[in-house]
Amino acid sequence: MPRKLPNPIDVHVGSRVRMRRMLVGMSQEKLGDSLGLTFQQVQKYEKGANRIGASRLFHIARVLGVRIEFFYEGLTGDGEGNEVDQAEVDQSAFELDMLSSSEGIQLNGAFFSIRDAKVRKKVLELVKALGDAAALEEDEGEADEATEDDAD
Repeated sequence: MPRKLPNPIDVHVGSRVRMRRMLVGMSQEKLGDSLGLTFQQVQKYEKGANRIGASRLFHIARVLGVRIEFFYEGLTGDGEGNEVDQAEVDQSAFELDMLSSSEGIQLNGAFFSIRDAKVRKKVLELVKALGDAAALEEDEGEADEATEDDAD
């Protein structure tokens, strides 16, 4: 029997739990202890493999120092029932994975240690420009490959 894929909303909520846990510097074991769970159960929640119940999510929010709404930020529906755009969930999960990586946490900490808002804005503009330049180079590389294929 094929494994059932996790619900995209559960994956999103779990990844937000992971991101927040890592941002506050808490281990899965410590979060689990605070909730009366094993770290393995916390892992399952963070991956979306197990759904987090309402009372448990409330307790997680308290332990991590956020409002419950935090875990749903970034989710959008189409206004028709409870449908969620899978592409948006996938992009959100990718961004959360990056943010909760070691580099993402270091970058976030370093960025917010800059006290001057004008300097933070300039750093943000620089990072965006670097990202745009990298995307442009990638697009040009793909165009060159397509031209070479057409010449054959």
